[in-house]
Amino acid sequence: MRRIRSVKPSVRFPVSPVLLRRLAYASIIANVAIVVTGGAVRLTASGLGCPTWPRCTDESYTTTPEMGVHGVIEFGNRLLTFAVGVIALAVVLAVLAQRPRRRGLLPLAVGVLFGIPAQAVIGGFTVLTNLNPWVVGLHFLASMVVIAAAYALWRRTGEPDVPATPTVPAPLRTLAVLTTLVSAAVLVIGTWVTGSGPHAGDQGAARNGLDPESISQVHADGVFLLIGLSVALVFAFRAVGAGRATRAAVVLVAVELGQGLIGFVQYFTHLPAVLVAAHMLGSCLVLLATLAVLWSTRERRPVAPAPQPTRAPEPATAAAAA
Repeated sequence: MRRIRSVKPSVRFPVSPVLLRRLAYASIIANVAIVVTGGAVRLTASGLGCPTWPRCTDESYTTTPEMGVHGVIEFGNRLLTFAVGVIALAVVLAVLAQRPRRRGLLPLAVGVLFGIPAQAVIGGFTVLTNLNPWVVGLHFLASMVVIAAAYALWRRTGEPDVPATPTVPAPLRTLAVLTTLVSAAVLVIGTWVTGSGPHAGDQGAARNGLDPESISQVHADGVFLLIGLSVALVFAFRAVGAGRATRAAVVLVAVELGQGLIGFVQYFTHLPAVLVAAHMLGSCLVLLATLAVLWSTRERRPVAPAPQPTRAPEPATAAAAA
Protein backbone atom coordinates (compact mmCIF):
# COMPACT_ATOMS: atom_id res chain seq x y z
CA MET A 1 0.00 0.00 0.00
CA ARG A 2 1.48 3.30 -1.06
CA ARG A 3 1.88 5.85 1.68
CA ILE A 4 0.22 9.16 0.96
CA ARG A 5 2.37 12.05 2.13
CA SER A 6 0.48 14.79 3.87
CA VAL A 7 1.29 18.24 2.60
CA LYS A 8 0.97 20.94 5.22
CA PRO A 9 -0.64 23.98 3.62
CA SER A 10 1.48 27.11 3.79
CA VAL A 11 -0.21 30.22 5.08
CA ARG A 12 0.29 33.21 2.83
CA PHE A 13 -1.09 36.70 2.87
CA PRO A 14 -0.68 37.91 -0.70
CA VAL A 15 -0.86 41.65 -1.27
CA SER A 16 -2.61 42.95 -4.35
CA PRO A 17 -0.59 45.07 -6.79
CA VAL A 18 -3.06 47.92 -6.25
CA LEU A 19 -2.40 47.96 -2.50
CA LEU A 20 1.35 47.82 -3.01
CA ARG A 21 1.21 50.74 -5.43
CA ARG A 22 -0.88 52.79 -2.99
CA LEU A 23 1.55 52.11 -0.18
CA ALA A 24 4.46 53.16 -2.39
CA TYR A 25 2.60 56.37 -3.28
CA ALA A 26 1.93 57.03 0.41
CA SER A 27 5.65 56.67 1.04
CA ILE A 28 6.37 59.47 -1.44
CA ILE A 29 3.82 61.76 0.22
CA ALA A 30 5.14 60.98 3.71
CA ASN A 31 8.74 61.73 2.75
CA VAL A 32 7.75 65.01 1.10
CA ALA A 33 5.74 65.90 4.21
CA ILE A 34 8.71 65.36 6.51
CA VAL A 35 10.78 67.73 4.36
CA VAL A 36 8.12 70.43 4.73
CA THR A 37 7.74 69.87 8.48
CA GLY A 38 11.52 69.87 8.85
CA GLY A 39 11.47 73.26 7.16
CA ALA A 40 8.85 74.40 9.64
CA VAL A 41 11.24 73.44 12.45
CA ARG A 42 13.93 75.64 10.99
CA LEU A 43 11.65 78.52 10.01
CA THR A 44 10.19 78.76 13.51
CA ALA A 45 13.67 78.72 15.06
CA SER A 46 12.84 75.38 16.70
CA GLY A 47 15.90 73.51 15.46
CA LEU A 48 17.23 73.21 19.00
CA GLY A 49 13.79 72.89 20.58
CA CYS A 50 15.07 69.50 21.70
CA PRO A 51 18.66 70.44 22.55
CA THR A 52 20.09 66.91 22.40
CA TRP A 53 19.67 63.62 20.51
CA PRO A 54 18.38 60.90 20.61
CA ARG A 55 16.77 62.21 23.82
CA CYS A 56 14.85 65.46 23.74
CA THR A 57 16.62 66.52 26.94
CA ASP A 58 19.29 64.86 29.05
CA GLU A 59 16.56 63.45 31.30
CA SER A 60 13.66 62.82 28.89
CA TYR A 61 12.99 61.38 25.46
CA THR A 62 9.93 63.62 25.13
CA THR A 63 9.40 67.35 25.27
CA THR A 64 8.59 69.04 28.56
CA PRO A 65 6.28 72.00 29.29
CA GLU A 66 9.30 74.15 30.18
CA MET A 67 10.59 73.83 26.60
CA GLY A 68 7.57 75.65 25.20
CA VAL A 69 6.31 75.62 21.63
CA HIS A 70 9.77 75.14 20.10
CA GLY A 71 10.18 71.84 21.93
CA VAL A 72 6.75 70.70 20.75
CA ILE A 73 7.55 71.53 17.11
CA GLU A 74 10.93 69.80 17.13
CA PHE A 75 9.64 66.75 19.00
CA GLY A 76 6.63 66.55 16.67
CA ASN A 77 8.95 66.39 13.67
CA ARG A 78 10.89 63.56 15.33
CA LEU A 79 7.65 61.66 15.89
CA LEU A 80 6.73 62.07 12.23
CA THR A 81 9.94 60.24 11.36
CA PHE A 82 8.54 57.14 13.05
CA ALA A 83 5.32 57.43 11.00
CA VAL A 84 7.35 57.65 7.79
CA GLY A 85 9.33 54.62 8.91
CA VAL A 86 6.16 52.62 9.57
CA ILE A 87 4.95 53.32 6.04
CA ALA A 88 8.33 52.32 4.61
CA LEU A 89 8.25 49.09 6.63
CA ALA A 90 4.73 48.36 5.38
CA VAL A 91 5.99 48.74 1.80
CA VAL A 92 8.82 46.25 2.43
CA LEU A 93 6.40 43.72 3.91
CA ALA A 94 4.01 44.22 1.00
CA VAL A 95 6.83 43.58 -1.48
CA LEU A 96 7.81 40.40 0.38
CA ALA A 97 4.19 39.22 0.32
CA GLN A 98 3.86 39.60 -3.45
CA ARG A 99 3.13 36.38 -5.32
CA PRO A 100 4.87 35.93 -7.64
CA ARG A 101 7.76 37.87 -6.11
CA ARG A 102 8.64 40.99 -8.08
CA ARG A 103 12.34 41.26 -8.74
CA GLY A 104 13.81 44.72 -8.49
CA LEU A 105 11.25 46.02 -5.98
CA LEU A 106 12.86 44.74 -2.78
CA PRO A 107 16.18 46.66 -3.09
CA LEU A 108 14.28 49.92 -3.64
CA ALA A 109 11.88 49.25 -0.76
CA VAL A 110 14.73 48.34 1.59
CA GLY A 111 16.67 51.41 0.43
CA VAL A 112 13.76 53.68 1.34
CA LEU A 113 13.34 51.92 4.70
CA PHE A 114 17.01 52.23 5.68
CA GLY A 115 17.05 55.81 4.40
CA ILE A 116 14.70 56.80 7.24
CA PRO A 117 17.08 55.95 10.14
CA ALA A 118 19.96 57.38 8.10
CA GLN A 119 18.08 60.69 7.93
CA ALA A 120 17.39 60.48 11.67
CA VAL A 121 21.10 60.02 12.38
CA ILE A 122 22.02 63.00 10.18
CA GLY A 123 19.28 64.96 11.91
CA GLY A 124 20.86 64.03 15.22
CA PHE A 125 24.20 65.38 14.03
CA THR A 126 22.52 68.65 13.07
CA VAL A 127 21.43 69.03 16.70
CA LEU A 128 24.75 67.88 18.17
CA THR A 129 26.64 70.33 15.90
CA ASN A 130 24.31 73.21 16.88
CA LEU A 131 22.68 73.29 13.44
CA ASN A 132 25.85 73.47 11.38
CA PRO A 133 24.54 74.72 7.99
CA TRP A 134 26.51 72.16 6.00
CA VAL A 135 25.07 69.29 8.05
CA VAL A 136 21.58 70.81 7.77
CA GLY A 137 22.02 70.93 3.99
CA LEU A 138 23.15 67.30 3.96
CA HIS A 139 20.02 66.40 5.95
CA PHE A 140 17.85 68.00 3.25
CA LEU A 141 19.73 66.31 0.40
CA ALA A 142 19.43 62.92 2.12
CA SER A 143 15.67 63.44 2.10
CA MET A 144 15.83 64.13 -1.63
CA VAL A 145 17.64 60.83 -2.19
CA VAL A 146 14.98 58.93 -0.23
CA ILE A 147 12.20 60.68 -2.18
CA ALA A 148 13.90 59.69 -5.44
CA ALA A 149 14.10 56.06 -4.32
CA ALA A 150 10.45 56.12 -3.21
CA TYR A 151 9.44 57.53 -6.59
CA ALA A 152 11.42 54.86 -8.46
CA LEU A 153 9.73 52.19 -6.35
CA TRP A 154 6.29 53.62 -7.07
CA ARG A 155 6.93 53.68 -10.82
CA ARG A 156 8.30 50.13 -10.80
CA THR A 157 5.17 48.83 -9.05
CA GLY A 158 3.20 49.80 -12.17
CA GLU A 159 5.56 48.15 -14.63
CA PRO A 160 6.12 44.51 -15.59
CA ASP A 161 9.43 42.81 -14.89
CA VAL A 162 10.83 43.04 -18.40
CA PRO A 163 13.80 44.99 -19.79
CA ALA A 164 13.15 48.67 -20.42
CA THR A 165 13.02 49.90 -24.01
CA PRO A 166 13.70 53.52 -25.05
CA THR A 167 10.83 55.69 -26.28
CA VAL A 168 13.02 58.49 -27.64
CA PRO A 169 16.33 58.57 -29.57
CA ALA A 170 19.57 58.22 -27.64
CA PRO A 171 20.59 61.93 -27.88
CA LEU A 172 17.31 62.94 -26.24
CA ARG A 173 17.82 60.40 -23.46
CA THR A 174 21.24 61.96 -22.88
CA LEU A 175 19.63 65.41 -22.76
CA ALA A 176 17.13 64.13 -20.18
CA VAL A 177 19.97 62.75 -18.04
CA LEU A 178 21.82 66.08 -18.32
CA THR A 179 18.67 67.90 -17.22
CA THR A 180 18.39 65.59 -14.22
CA LEU A 181 22.01 66.29 -13.22
CA VAL A 182 21.46 70.05 -13.49
CA SER A 183 18.30 69.71 -11.41
CA ALA A 184 20.30 67.90 -8.72
CA ALA A 185 22.99 70.59 -8.84
CA VAL A 186 20.34 73.31 -8.37
CA LEU A 187 19.10 71.48 -5.26
CA VAL A 188 22.63 71.30 -3.85
CA ILE A 189 23.32 74.99 -4.49
CA GLY A 190 19.95 75.82 -2.97
CA THR A 191 21.16 74.37 0.35
CA TRP A 192 24.15 76.72 0.15
CA VAL A 193 21.80 79.67 -0.32
CA THR A 194 19.77 78.55 2.69
CA GLY A 195 22.93 78.11 4.75
CA SER A 196 23.95 81.69 4.04
CA GLY A 197 20.53 83.22 4.77
CA PRO A 198 18.71 84.36 7.91
CA HIS A 199 16.74 81.15 8.63
CA ALA A 200 19.29 79.28 10.71
CA GLY A 201 16.80 77.27 12.77
CA ASP A 202 17.96 78.88 16.02
CA GLN A 203 19.09 82.32 17.07
CA GLY A 204 22.59 81.13 17.90
CA ALA A 205 23.20 78.88 14.88
CA ALA A 206 26.11 79.76 12.61
CA ARG A 207 25.91 80.51 8.89
CA ASN A 208 28.16 79.00 6.21
CA GLY A 209 29.98 82.26 5.51
CA LEU A 210 29.01 82.52 1.83
CA ASP A 211 27.81 85.87 0.53
CA PRO A 212 24.01 85.52 0.25
CA GLU A 213 23.72 87.75 -2.81
CA SER A 214 26.52 86.05 -4.75
CA ILE A 215 25.43 82.48 -4.02
CA SER A 216 21.82 83.40 -4.78
CA GLN A 217 22.96 84.62 -8.20
CA VAL A 218 24.75 81.31 -8.82
CA HIS A 219 21.57 79.50 -7.82
CA ALA A 220 19.49 81.68 -10.17
CA ASP A 221 21.90 80.97 -13.04
CA GLY A 222 21.47 77.26 -12.43
CA VAL A 223 17.69 77.65 -12.47
CA PHE A 224 17.83 79.51 -15.80
CA LEU A 225 19.96 76.71 -17.26
CA LEU A 226 17.54 74.10 -15.95
CA ILE A 227 14.52 75.87 -17.44
CA GLY A 228 16.33 76.24 -20.77
CA LEU A 229 17.14 72.53 -20.90
CA SER A 230 13.58 71.64 -19.93
CA VAL A 231 12.09 73.82 -22.67
CA ALA A 232 14.49 72.22 -25.15
CA LEU A 233 13.19 68.82 -24.05
CA VAL A 234 9.61 69.89 -24.73
CA PHE A 235 10.37 70.81 -28.33
CA ALA A 236 12.69 67.86 -28.92
CA PHE A 237 10.21 65.30 -27.58
CA ARG A 238 7.44 66.89 -29.61
CA ALA A 239 9.56 66.76 -32.77
CA VAL A 240 9.99 62.98 -32.49
CA GLY A 241 6.34 62.39 -31.61
CA ALA A 242 6.99 61.24 -28.03
CA GLY A 243 3.67 62.32 -26.54
CA ARG A 244 4.15 60.94 -23.02
CA ALA A 245 7.63 62.44 -22.72
CA THR A 246 6.38 65.78 -24.07
CA ARG A 247 3.63 65.97 -21.44
CA ALA A 248 6.12 65.15 -18.68
CA ALA A 249 8.49 67.88 -19.90
CA VAL A 250 5.65 70.44 -20.04
CA VAL A 251 4.76 69.64 -16.42
CA LEU A 252 8.42 70.03 -15.46
CA VAL A 253 8.62 73.47 -17.08
CA ALA A 254 5.41 74.56 -15.31
CA VAL A 255 6.73 73.40 -11.92
CA GLU A 256 10.07 75.10 -12.52
CA LEU A 257 8.42 78.39 -13.46
CA GLY A 258 6.27 78.26 -10.34
CA GLN A 259 9.29 77.46 -8.19
CA GLY A 260 11.30 80.21 -9.85
CA LEU A 261 8.54 82.75 -9.21
CA ILE A 262 8.45 81.82 -5.53
CA GLY A 263 12.23 82.09 -5.37
CA PHE A 264 12.33 85.57 -6.87
CA VAL A 265 9.49 86.86 -4.70
CA GLN A 266 11.02 85.50 -1.50
CA TYR A 267 14.40 87.01 -2.40
CA PHE A 268 13.02 90.51 -3.00
CA THR A 269 10.73 90.32 0.05
CA HIS A 270 13.61 89.35 2.36
CA LEU A 271 12.77 85.66 2.71
CA PRO A 272 9.44 85.49 4.56
CA ALA A 273 9.02 82.15 6.30
CA VAL A 274 5.83 81.19 4.45
CA LEU A 275 7.44 81.57 1.04
CA VAL A 276 10.56 79.70 2.15
CA ALA A 277 8.37 76.78 3.21
CA ALA A 278 6.57 76.89 -0.16
CA HIS A 279 9.96 76.92 -1.87
CA MET A 280 11.02 73.78 0.01
CA LEU A 281 7.84 72.02 -1.12
CA GLY A 282 8.55 73.25 -4.64
CA SER A 283 12.02 71.70 -4.49
CA CYS A 284 10.43 68.31 -3.86
CA LEU A 285 8.01 68.83 -6.74
CA VAL A 286 10.83 69.84 -9.10
CA LEU A 287 12.69 66.65 -8.21
CA LEU A 288 9.62 64.49 -8.79
CA ALA A 289 8.80 66.23 -12.09
CA THR A 290 12.41 65.78 -13.25
CA LEU A 291 12.29 62.08 -12.44
CA ALA A 292 9.00 61.79 -14.33
CA VAL A 293 10.70 63.17 -17.44
CA LEU A 294 13.58 60.76 -17.06
CA TRP A 295 11.15 57.87 -16.62
CA SER A 296 9.20 58.88 -19.72
CA THR A 297 12.20 58.24 -21.97
CA ARG A 298 11.83 54.48 -21.52
CA GLU A 299 9.09 51.99 -20.87
CA ARG A 300 8.53 48.37 -19.98
CA ARG A 301 5.91 46.64 -22.11
CA PRO A 302 4.25 43.36 -21.15
CA VAL A 303 5.59 40.44 -23.17
CA ALA A 304 2.93 39.09 -25.54
CA PRO A 305 2.33 35.34 -25.16
CA ALA A 306 3.98 33.24 -27.84
CA PRO A 307 1.53 31.94 -30.46
CA GLN A 308 0.64 28.29 -29.99
CA PRO A 309 1.64 26.07 -32.94
CA THR A 310 -1.25 24.57 -34.88
CA ARG A 311 -1.45 20.86 -34.18
CA ALA A 312 -1.69 18.62 -37.21
CA PRO A 313 -4.80 16.35 -37.24
CA GLU A 314 -4.37 12.71 -36.39
CA PRO A 315 -4.28 10.38 -39.48
CA ALA A 316 -7.51 8.61 -38.47
CA THR A 317 -9.31 11.90 -37.98
CA ALA A 318 -8.10 13.18 -41.34
CA ALA A 319 -9.31 10.01 -43.09
CA ALA A 320 -12.72 10.25 -41.46
CA ALA A 321 -13.03 13.86 -42.53
CA ALA A 322 -12.26 12.84 -46.13
